[in-house]
Amino acid sequence: MIPTTEIPIWYRLGPLTRAVQSYGRAQRKRPWVTQLSTSLTIYFCADLSAQRINGRDYDPERTCRFMWLSRNFNYPSRILSIATKIVINQAIFTPVFNVYFFGMQAFMAGDNLVEISQQKELPRQSAFGFGTAALSVSLAASIYLAYLYATDTRASYHQWLVPRLIRVLYPDAEDAHHIGTQSLKVLYELGLHPRERPTRTPGIVPEPSDLAISVFDTTLANPIGISAGLDKNADVPDVLFDLGAGVVEVGGCTPRPQDGNPKPRCWRVPSVEGMVNRFGLNSRGADAMAAKLRDRVRKFAKTLGLTEHEVLNGEGTDVPPGSLLPGRLLCVQIAKQKETDERDVEAVAKDYVYCVSKLAPYADVLVVNVSSPNTPGLRDLQAAEPLGRILGAVVKEAQRAQRKMKPKVMVKVSPDEDEDAQMEGIVQAIYMSGVDGVIVGNTTKRRSGLVPEGVRLNAREQQALTETGGFSGPTMFNRTLDLVGRYRKLLDSAALKASEAPEGAPAAAAAPAVDGTVSGKVESSKAAPPPQKVIFATGGIKDGEQALKVLNAGASVAMIYTGMVYGGAGTVTRMKGEMRSALTDGKEA
Repeated sequence: MIPTTEIPIWYRLGPLTRAVQSYGRAQRKRPWVTQLSTSLTIYFCADLSAQRINGRDYDPERTCRFMWLSRNFNYPSRILSIATKIVINQAIFTPVFNVYFFGMQAFMAGDNLVEISQQKELPRQSAFGFGTAALSVSLAASIYLAYLYATDTRASYHQWLVPRLIRVLYPDAEDAHHIGTQSLKVLYELGLHPRERPTRTPGIVPEPSDLAISVFDTTLANPIGISAGLDKNADVPDVLFDLGAGVVEVGGCTPRPQDGNPKPRCWRVPSVEGMVNRFGLNSRGADAMAAKLRDRVRKFAKTLGLTEHEVLNGEGTDVPPGSLLPGRLLCVQIAKQKETDERDVEAVAKDYVYCVSKLAPYADVLVVNVSSPNTPGLRDLQAAEPLGRILGAVVKEAQRAQRKMKPKVMVKVSPDEDEDAQMEGIVQAIYMSGVDGVIVGNTTKRRSGLVPEGVRLNAREQQALTETGGFSGPTMFNRTLDLVGRYRKLLDSAALKASEAPEGAPAAAAAPAVDGTVSGKVESSKAAPPPQKVIFATGGIKDGEQALKVLNAGASVAMIYTGMVYGGAGTVTRMKGEMRSALTDGKEA
């Protein structure tokens, strides 16, 4: 069943929503007569107070007609709802009721028919004269058109004005990040957030299928994703989905809250549209993120009249339990605590397992981050033996998730681990642990080749590149493209060797025991090759042409982050348009 949710008018009142919900729960515990009486009393008192603001006498007709209006003409946009009701009230109710009211007043006063007719004309003309009508309609239309433009991701100001304005108003890149996230959160609550047009009601107006791709047995609406870091604490996943992404990754999330590295810890390099950061996985912790994601599931279940358990098991709805949207996937990235000794593999595994135990029910994909350059020792865990043990423990815990369809598991690897032996070790760990895929790329600690020839950096940008931390930006694209192709070949080669191994012979890669430890040998026989490991590509992707290149190299999803920081809220929509144009021109996908 595809949800078609009607949002009550009270749900659009932002801060009042929780108060009204609490009042509603209390009311439902009372007899229906008491409910009706108290509800009418509160409504009439509120309406009386509202009418007294203009200093005029109380008008009961106004109360009655607004009781009817409040239950009709409710749209997902609060502005559209209000504008529609104003126009209807001005065009219909005010003339009709005023004519009746003043006509009856003249009749009761003993006026003759001519005087009554004259008395009726005045309020009708004043209530809905041509000038008033034209002004009301023009104002409502202007507001509505401005709303449509401002919230459309295709609007050029999202690309050319907003990112530059944010850089001017907030010179500190981290402050700009927080302001941007909080602004999206507030705008979403008001129904004023940017989104793809035409509006996509889930399951009712499906996205064009020319970019659809199958990933993890789910037909994604498109192969564009938003990487972790943009929404560190799962504050705005629904907003990011509304921007058009097929995959949204939130996090990284650590087991317990941690502040990350000291500030300042993020710098811009606008000349190359790059950034340097050493956040250090600042996080509110797995418990806080799990509570937020669970509340999101509960609200979704409530709109459909289902229980949380039914939604997580796909009963009564056919949307993924993480994204809660058809054709979309929600990834949750997890990481170890900063103070956990990376040499103690068991302790590190416990950190990841704790995150999985809290977050697995609400994620479509769990992403194991072992590649952040800003957590000391984290990248040392990419060696085959410790990585295999950690990933094996994560896979085992993910299979315990309390829902029918278990979340998939991916590992996020560093672009700096690009030696053949390093990559082969990572591929070995992937196969011996049973994870489902790999996210190729993260920020880089290297500083060579980041500034194209002919580009001159100012003093501030040069200083930014000397800071310790990871660099991200378009100049990383060629490295990402090369790594995607190499990982695709290594993963497919390992799968082919495993399927061709003679009966009773040891497999090419060690296999994990149930607890994630290495067993050394497995007994295998010729069989169908295992499912192809999925690759997500991230690092330097900023346009549709680059997305097509990484897809052709073997990735299933092209993910962006810094490209959106500089390209604005319309980046995903713009990339998909560029991909469609390229496909129309005959380029491969």
